[in-house]
Amino acid sequence: MPRQAAGPPGAGAAEGSDGTSPVKRIRVDMHTHCEASKDSRTPIAVQAARIRETGMHVVCATDHDTIAGALRLREIADGYRVVVGEEISSADGDLIGLFIERPVPPGLSGEETIARIHDQGGVVSVPHPFSRNRRFRIRRAALERLVPLVDCIETFNAREAFAQDNRRAAAFAAQHAIPAALGSDAHTPWELGRVYLEMDDFSDAAGLLAALRGPTVAHGSLAGPGVHLRTRYDRLAKWLSRLR
Repeated sequence: MPRQAAGPPGAGAAEGSDGTSPVKRIRVDMHTHCEASKDSRTPIAVQAARIRETGMHVVCATDHDTIAGALRLREIADGYRVVVGEEISSADGDLIGLFIERPVPPGLSGEETIARIHDQGGVVSVPHPFSRNRRFRIRRAALERLVPLVDCIETFNAREAFAQDNRRAAAFAAQHAIPAALGSDAHTPWELGRVYLEMDDFSDAAGLLAALRGPTVAHGSLAGPGVHLRTRYDRLAKWLSRLR
């Protein structure tokens, strides 16, 4: 994975912009899932334990069309912070809201979805915008329409089947001067901790956006095609369990 911007390796303290104040560097995964998502069977307790094992500092919990899992993960987090988020199935395609406390319902227009995230003081991220292996990605026409309203674009998603799709997202973000986000899009424990964005520490939505505009370094690699087979199996298994 190429660097997105210059920055020191590893997490730790870096010199501040004034030359004196140390700035803590942290490892962040901006896109994860657990059993609260329809296509994941990762128990929240297992997710929590695995995150701690990886040494990740901040994890954005972004289950599909719910914040229930994120709220629970935040309650039991130990040694790391959880940003409550949601991957929302808008009428224009998937959008992620971060730093929200109320769920945003699916099926709304992209504009209305974004407005409801911003009304909560949240951050809007566009996940996997150029993915060729996802049905619910945002389409190019919608992305062009919504780009003035979004806060960041996911320029590396570890579950992309084609590396070129991430490169296209990175080029689009650079062209429009939009901060770059990164996510494992983990649906299984194995995927957690494999990719992360190294960045300055933050404590709120404004701080996250400031950190994304600062020096960031992307670490990790694509998860490979096997994760998609596992996701299809997990979705089917959960559907079958509801029929019993």
